[in-house]
Amino acid sequence: MFKFPEAVLRIIRQLNDAGFEAYAVGGCVRDALLDKQPNDWDLTTSALPDEIKRVFKKERVIETGIQHGTVTVLINGEGYEITTYRVDGEYTDHRRPDSVHFVSNLKDDLMRRDFTVNAMAAHPNEGVIDLFGGKDDLKNGVIRAVGNPEMRFTEDALRILRAVRFASTYDFTIDEETALAANRLAPTLENVSEERIFVELKKLLCGKGAERILLDYPEIIFTVLPELKPMYKLPQINPHHVYDVWTHTVKTVAAAPSEPVYRLTMLLHDAGKPEKKTTDEKGVDHFIGHPVVSAAIAEKTLLRLKSDRATIQTVTKLVLEHDLRVPEKRINIRRQISRIGKDLFPMLTKVIRADFYGQNPEMLTEKLRYVDSLKREYECAIEENACLTLRDLLFTGRDLLQMGAKGKTVGIVLEKLLDDVIREKVQNETEALKKRAVIHLKNLTENP
Repeated sequence: MFKFPEAVLRIIRQLNDAGFEAYAVGGCVRDALLDKQPNDWDLTTSALPDEIKRVFKKERVIETGIQHGTVTVLINGEGYEITTYRVDGEYTDHRRPDSVHFVSNLKDDLMRRDFTVNAMAAHPNEGVIDLFGGKDDLKNGVIRAVGNPEMRFTEDALRILRAVRFASTYDFTIDEETALAANRLAPTLENVSEERIFVELKKLLCGKGAERILLDYPEIIFTVLPELKPMYKLPQINPHHVYDVWTHTVKTVAAAPSEPVYRLTMLLHDAGKPEKKTTDEKGVDHFIGHPVVSAAIAEKTLLRLKSDRATIQTVTKLVLEHDLRVPEKRINIRRQISRIGKDLFPMLTKVIRADFYGQNPEMLTEKLRYVDSLKREYECAIEENACLTLRDLLFTGRDLLQMGAKGKTVGIVLEKLLDDVIREKVQNETEALKKRAVIHLKNLTENP
């Protein structure tokens, strides 16, 4: 038996002392049994919402979802959701029950939940209440619907995506009957809001089992990401590749750092290949210009999913630059660091590395050596505090204005000065830059 937080023990004890049943329930029980720290602790009780409020009249109580029987009790500044035992009415929108009905026993409440591993309750004295084999499924690494899987997924289509998300997060398999129902009812995911889909998708992508799940459940993935379906089983007859576009993509997702921005980048980085595919007279496939198309698809997809602007900008830029190949010379690499940005460049090296892991294994050693050279030069530039941005220049637009420069000329000359410093044609010193600026201004005047 796991240890309950003191606040949870207090809530259960107060409800019990007032004559009501009370248990920790759902994901917190699942994670505690897996020796993971629960993100939050939810509780269920036989007390009605008004009765819960009376029991905790000395605490601050928020009516979080009073119509569904949920209130939040704040203890030491932290919120704990407490929900009355309930069963759900009809789900006419395949997402939320039209109504709920409060019940008096725990079993009925647990029966309405999605998966066996989420349908367990726990009490400090009674131990774990497991009516549907959740503990065994946790032990065996199985995601299984509670009761009839078609009924569970018909009630709430998001549960289909949650099934594959849990399987990815915990690296579990999905029970055969549950998987069949999920695939059959995948089209009903169209009833779920993009925001909810995006939340589950990011968790799925960052899971330990992401590669297996993305390969095993394409029907579900392409229902929520139709933009990617043309990649499925699209051949890449090319010395650099041994996988079709979708399999390559999935392997790069698994090879990337387990953070949403990287996993989303790899998921979308080759989305433009179907449109740009050509085959030469020797039967070799080429995808010239696909990063530009992929970046456009990435932006459109993330906008549809209601992603935040920062993620859209970062992912789109990384997708656009993912095919970067530059001569391994100091000046060439530093010019690329300057162009791409000091913050983004180290992220790009991780993207390129992940991309290589999804290509021809026979070429991997040499390609990783290339990535290491980019990474080393970046680290060297940062350690040297090298001049890589206009902000680093010891010469400003104000200095140029004092020299008589006007309008767009100021920006043009500053960019030329920065490139001169990076190319080591001039030192990043004010007087040296001023002399160089005179030359550029003269050239611009003579050759406008």
